[in-house]
Amino acid sequence: MASAPAEVPSHFLCPISLQLMRDPVTLPTGISYDRAAISRWLAAPAPAGGRTCPVTRVPLPPQPQLTPNHTLRRLIHAWLASLSPGAEVDEDVAALRAPASGAEVAALLSDDAAVRVEALKRLRELVAECEDNRAVLESQDGVFDALSRVVSSGDACSTAREEAVGVLASLRIPEPELAGVVARYSNLGEALTAVLRSSNLKSRANAALLVRSLSEAAWPAWVIGLSPELLAEVVRVVRDRISSRATKAALHALAALCPYGRTRVKIVGADAVPALVDLLLDDPERRVCELALAALDRLCTCAEGRAELVAHAAGLAVVGKKVLRVSDAASERAVRVLRSVARHAATPAVLQEMAQSGVVAKLCAALRSEQCGVRTKEKAHEVLKLHSRTWRTSPCLSPTFSGLYPS
Repeated sequence: MASAPAEVPSHFLCPISLQLMRDPVTLPTGISYDRAAISRWLAAPAPAGGRTCPVTRVPLPPQPQLTPNHTLRRLIHAWLASLSPGAEVDEDVAALRAPASGAEVAALLSDDAAVRVEALKRLRELVAECEDNRAVLESQDGVFDALSRVVSSGDACSTAREEAVGVLASLRIPEPELAGVVARYSNLGEALTAVLRSSNLKSRANAALLVRSLSEAAWPAWVIGLSPELLAEVVRVVRDRISSRATKAALHALAALCPYGRTRVKIVGADAVPALVDLLLDDPERRVCELALAALDRLCTCAEGRAELVAHAAGLAVVGKKVLRVSDAASERAVRVLRSVARHAATPAVLQEMAQSGVVAKLCAALRSEQCGVRTKEKAHEVLKLHSRTWRTSPCLSPTFSGLYPS
């Protein structure tokens, strides 16, 4: 007589899908869900009154943080390992029963399999299933080289290239491996440009994540040689708002690439400054705002970047608006941007705009605010002192802020 399938403990089941959790994550309410299920829940149109936790009905912020529940994941895998080899299990339990073996991963990475789309899809699925699978893949000799070879190969189809980028983006690639990949595959930038132009939004997001990893390793020869086309596609990820994760990755990449003078000018030429200003106008979440201001700060260290900011009808106003509105880090970055303009691009028209748009008033308020750190106050004081003759008597400055103006 056949035995009944092993019963899954109720606390291992996702409250939404009622299936065994593959990747348990916890909402700010303390309730854990399978990442795929709660992500679909959060992506659905929000009901009237705002989105709530499916179990507790407690209101959630617009973009709640999903914290990996490593303890629960370990318990689930310990339970799976405790099942006897012959035990009958449901299909969803069987799919998670054991992590991938080194032999399976090695076979999928072999030269004759790596170019096959199905093999690459299977690799991506294995990484998504659990942390153990990702560790097995990362430990395989030549894994990063094999996947990079697919990305750079002229013989690989676009789908295979996008799948390989997706796997690479999900792995923790050591810097020496990144250096080797860049050295061996000179056309990697061109290949990533093609993926960034894909109609598949997830592939574009994965490519942005990979560009971030390469950019933060920042080898001068590779960075300086980046094509304007690649930089333009990274900027387009920011402009298109593919996802919060993709936007953050693109902003990280831009900030990491900006210290290199030639590359900074190329980024400005790719219309990065208007894209960043437009992003700030949408009042993004705190971290996105901080990253956008950090990139804008670095772009404004060159004349071309400052010119683009001043030329934007809302450029100075939106940067000034972020002072005291987001965080101390955002305020400092915003004041740094305004200082660059005040020191190097202060035409009479620019100074008048800064007064009329409330930038000067914000700088005065920052001097007296407990929300700003010492460095932010020092920079605000420097800007106000620099143009005190023009701004102190400006009719645009109310008596309240005139009283705050430094003597």
